[in-house]
Amino acid sequence: MSSSATETLAEVTMPQMGVSVAEGTITEWRKRPGDWVERDETVVEISTDKVETEIPSPATGRLKEILVEAGETVEVGVLLATIETEAKAGQAHPDEETSDLAPQTSDVRAPATPVSPVVRRIADEHQVDLMMVQGTGRRGRVTKKDIVAFIEAKPKAAPTLHSESPYKEEPAPAGNGSEMSLMRKQIGEHMVRSLQTAAHCTTVVEADMSAIEAARGKLSYLPLVAKATIAALREHPQLNATMEGDRLIQHDEVHLGIAGALGDDGLIVPVVRNAHELSHEGLAARIKDLAERARSKRLEPDEVGGGTFTITNPGRFGALLATPIINQPQVAILDLEAVVKRPVVVSDEQGRDSIAIRPMTYFCMSWDHRALDGVLAAKFLGSVRENVEGWRG
Repeated sequence: MSSSATETLAEVTMPQMGVSVAEGTITEWRKRPGDWVERDETVVEISTDKVETEIPSPATGRLKEILVEAGETVEVGVLLATIETEAKAGQAHPDEETSDLAPQTSDVRAPATPVSPVVRRIADEHQVDLMMVQGTGRRGRVTKKDIVAFIEAKPKAAPTLHSESPYKEEPAPAGNGSEMSLMRKQIGEHMVRSLQTAAHCTTVVEADMSAIEAARGKLSYLPLVAKATIAALREHPQLNATMEGDRLIQHDEVHLGIAGALGDDGLIVPVVRNAHELSHEGLAARIKDLAERARSKRLEPDEVGGGTFTITNPGRFGALLATPIINQPQVAILDLEAVVKRPVVVSDEQGRDSIAIRPMTYFCMSWDHRALDGVLAAKFLGSVRENVEGWRG
């Protein structure tokens, strides 16, 4: 967001939501033209495949014009709206100054022309007369929520069959259908692009979590495994890398992505910056903070981009094995599975074998064969296992 050249207008633009995100979609405008807005007050909500976030006003003033309506997708940097910074609080808007000159009517609705392109498209697709829809927006404006509610409440016409037809209409299958959320759709598109771009392979190793179990106290397994993974990335920096076109770029700093679920809306991957500088207690605190702010949609745009390696943790839901999809443009993603006590063969110092009950898990890693090979992937996972089984804190 930046000030315009006229000095009397402030601009609301589509922000950069991480280095790998080139566009965003308007999900909802919190303000409409003519509304007063305070600096840092939320003006609009936007969504990408990585994050849903609220965009604050860059200045105090009156919202002059909205240039991109809800439902539209535009590139980073596109002007979304302008704000009059020289307007005065409490000063009547031009529309309001002339309102008492307009004829007073009752039970007669004005034509539904101040509607967004999304509302217009939905109305056309379902052959809905917008004059029949009660608007709840500003000055009776018909919103997307209004048109969807009207369509859902509209009785469905019963199918007609010829009276002599030997066929009967089959009942509709049971179930509650619902449209995918915008974030869910964008995540799907991102995952498909990843599968089409990277040469996906998956390598799996088994690890004894006894040392981690003894050391973690009230913490989850994740921050300790993250610390062990970071140490392995320092030993094998080829995996702390991103593919930029045909160029493989290794990174000195470990910016660790932690995939987290957002319920039915999908998932998000906030990034712990400079994770190599943190202890496992520090990692635990940062991961918890990012997860809480992700669920409440309070992440900043730069907190979901620029990751160099990602860990996903479906094991806490009981999953045993998985083949995760690489988070582009990274070259690998590590999957932490459930820790389960089971009998395993162990050897003592004299090499004698016995059966013992140990907390075991699988580390599953998907990696890009364009950047790595199987030997390096196996060595890296071997280092993660050694760091876990020989945990020193």
